[in-house]
Amino acid sequence: MRQPKLIDYILLTVLALIWASAFFNIKIATYSFGPVTIAFLRVFFGAIPVLLLCYYKNIKIEAFSKDWYWFALIGFINLVLPFFLIAYGVKSVQSNLAAILMSTTPLSSTILGHFYTKNEKFNLVKTFGILIGFSGIVFLFF
Repeated sequence: MRQPKLIDYILLTVLALIWASAFFNIKIATYSFGPVTIAFLRVFFGAIPVLLLCYYKNIKIEAFSKDWYWFALIGFINLVLPFFLIAYGVKSVQSNLAAILMSTTPLSSTILGHFYTKNEKFNLVKTFGILIGFSGIVFLFF
């Protein structure tokens, strides 16, 4: 693995800003569109670059095979349903609260991974990361 360079940190910061603004933008979109429309637009505009990249790199999309219904079900459960529920929830709460609540996902998955998997046990680095992440969430509440 190579050492990270300045451009890597810049790109990571840009990515964090894009992700952080998602809930704010969803809140604005809920004034004009319903949750179903927002979920559709997120999936539609997210699929365009992926399909273009697959076409450019000549990658065969396995979702169009005989097992397409499994891919459709996985896509619905992992993309469409969460996007719909996020848009539906942001209609009722402030966007910053939604972002704070969603930021607990990596923390809870790390803790659950310790108990339910064999190879994701806590170590010093993970424990330190969880404490930093949780303190950041607590800091955002105050």
